[in-house]
Amino acid sequence: MFEADTASRAMGIEIRDLAPGRAVAAMEVREWMVNGHGITHGGLVFTLADTAFALACNGYDESAVGARADIRYLRPTNLGDVLIAEAVERARFGRNGIYDVTVRCGGRLVAEFRGDSRTLRT
Repeated sequence: MFEADTASRAMGIEIRDLAPGRAVAAMEVREWMVNGHGITHGGLVFTLADTAFALACNGYDESAVGARADIRYLRPTNLGDVLIAEAVERARFGRNGIYDVTVRCGGRLVAEFRGDSRTLRT
């Protein structure tokens, strides 16, 4: 799935770890990712978290998509920072899943994301 994800790959997102229900993805903040306040654009932090979420919920033999997601931004990041998003499955039942993603920069907590997944009917 990730090989076909041109958006995530264009942002320089890399897979650091991958297992069913779990994923770690990383991204370095580049110049074009910084907003008018000189900090990382929130939509790009969301995209990193969403990519880790997608990797975690697609780690099984069924294709899954996001049904809902939200994020809490806790700290800003800057040009050159490396962001690490770790996705963990909290529950999986029927066609549904719940995943939490923590985004960090070094030892600092940057954002918390929660996503609900839904498997596709085949």
